[in-house]
Amino acid sequence: MPHTFPAEAKRLQCQVETQEAGWRLDQFLAVRFPSFSRSFFLKLIQQQRIQINGLPAAKAGLRLRTGDEIECVLPPPQSSELVPEPVAFKVLFEDAHLLLINKPPGLVVHPGSGHTSGTLAHGLVHLYNGLPGVAEGRAGLVHRLDKDTSGILLVAKDEQTLQAMMVAFKKRLVEKIYHALLLRSPQESRGRIVAPLGRHPVARQKMAVMQQGGKYAATSWRIQERYPNGWCLAEIGLETGRTHQIRVHMASQHTPIAGDRLYGGAVPPASPIRVERQMLHASTLSFTHPFSGEYLSWTAPLWPDMQAVLRQLREQG
Repeated sequence: MPHTFPAEAKRLQCQVETQEAGWRLDQFLAVRFPSFSRSFFLKLIQQQRIQINGLPAAKAGLRLRTGDEIECVLPPPQSSELVPEPVAFKVLFEDAHLLLINKPPGLVVHPGSGHTSGTLAHGLVHLYNGLPGVAEGRAGLVHRLDKDTSGILLVAKDEQTLQAMMVAFKKRLVEKIYHALLLRSPQESRGRIVAPLGRHPVARQKMAVMQQGGKYAATSWRIQERYPNGWCLAEIGLETGRTHQIRVHMASQHTPIAGDRLYGGAVPPASPIRVERQMLHASTLSFTHPFSGEYLSWTAPLWPDMQAVLRQLREQG
């Protein structure tokens, strides 16, 4: 007998189209509803919250057929996951559908292991009602930055905007420019790194360039300034959006980001230049507004600690 749920429960409904026949159920759902992860849908399947043609889905790897009717019953939002808290961040741009913010370094984006409060997501629900993805701890955040990376982040105010912008990121329709201080300057003035990334086989908190397998990842870079101590300022274009991508790619070229202890960027103790975090900043985000069609390009100014290090480096010359 089909499992039944309260009528007030929120539902996602769709039909499998011809070109989607043969897809795995979890893959299909993650593409159709990109504001939710595959692991989220796996939990729903285990809870019998996903039905195909009125019957509970048996497994995530089920192959779909044209015309299959899919219904997902979402669990009620767990307000305890995101208790509104005042968290400091600067809004760069805002309209009815989205906002762009400049994230401070040291601020965790989403709640997770060891970070159950005080995240950017907590601060967003403190200021804005009705943000999509609150049940997952997303709070409208379309993408993320590492804790110690500063810079620009995009937040969607409604579900439609969130899904549209997540699709834009997946299709690489969003231009992402970063700036980084590298501990060692490359000989060339510019370059491009194409190397697949995956979880480090031993140090599970790290990512690594994979000789086999891994996910496609591409990063372009251009040196803007070189300094007497061997450091340099680089503009970096993120063509894909893998975890720790810039940090791993630059470290793989023996030019790690200054201050990035996880990937070989620890500053020597004798150096007069001291840094308290990885010197990486998400500078610019450019994309087409999903509703107005206007092309937007916004830049978040370098965080003051990074500006201070730049002044020191320039004064050395």
